Amino acid sequence: MTRDRRGALALFGAAAALSLVPMHGWALDSGEARALIDTALGEVYQVINSGQQPARLYRDFEAIFVRYADVDVIARSALGPAARQADPRALSDYTQAFQGYIGRKYGKRFREFVGSRIEVTDARPLKSFYAVTSVAYLNGRAPMEVEWHVSNKSGQNRFFNIIIEGVNMLASERAEISAMLTARRGDLAALTADLQAAG
Repeated sequence: MTRDRRGALALFGAAAALSLVPMHGWALDSGEARALIDTALGEVYQVINSGQQPARLYRDFEAIFVRYADVDVIARSALGPAARQADPRALSDYTQAFQGYIGRKYGKRFREFVGSRIEVTDARPLKSFYAVTSVAYLNGRAPMEVEWHVSNKSGQNRFFNIIIEGVNMLASERAEISAMLTARRGDLAALTADLQAAG
């Protein structure tokens, strides 16, 4: 995978993406789903084109992630089966560490995309959620299709997955978090501490 492609995947992965659990019966329409992604992207590009220092940019990106992504679902899905066995306090600490980790990890990639843009092109029902399609124009490189999955299972409209040219970003995060947890012999507190220090 080229550096450009890795960077592009990281740019949209913050979303880093999210739940693979089927969603049922949540009222949402295509206009609301599209508006969510339009608004989130507007804030993302305002931040990355602001010229802020890295630490501030990462904090701002984390805040955007918290506002528009279903963070609890994303963090649990990335953790996998261990989330069901975790103590509630330990899981809460991990979730907080995970969102900061995502803010720093993908915030670094965002800095590479100053002046690029994404245009939302469509929103349609897909299974029991909405798929919002967008096209990314990255500094003269070939356009890429980015699909955002939006639901309001949590009670608010939130994106819960991102598919970039067939690449499921949550799957990538799940593999990475799983490897980190395995390396720490299943110790969630150790994983949380390392996520807090990462980046």
